Amino acid sequence: MTTFLIVVLLILMGLTVFSLVRGVIAFLKTTKIDLETRAGGETATEMQLMQNKMMMSRIKYQALAVLVVAVLLAMSR
Repeated sequence: MTTFLIVVLLILMGLTVFSLVRGVIAFLKTTKIDLETRAGGETATEMQLMQNKMMMSRIKYQALAVLVVAVLLAMSR
C-alpha cells in the first residue's frame, strides 16, 4: 500500500509541475498588446483563461498530493 501511495504521490507531483509550467507559458504568451486591446477589462483573453485553468489544476493536484502525504504519515505511525 505504501508503494502504491508513493507512486500516486509522484504522479501528482508531476502533474503539479506540468500544470505550473503550462500556466507560466500561458502567462508569458499574454503580451502587452493583448492587455491593451482589452482595456475595458470586460472579457478575459484566451491566454488568461488558460492561466486560470492551469492554476486551478495545479491547486487541485497539490491538494491531492498533500492528502496522500497525510495518509502516508498516518500509516507510518
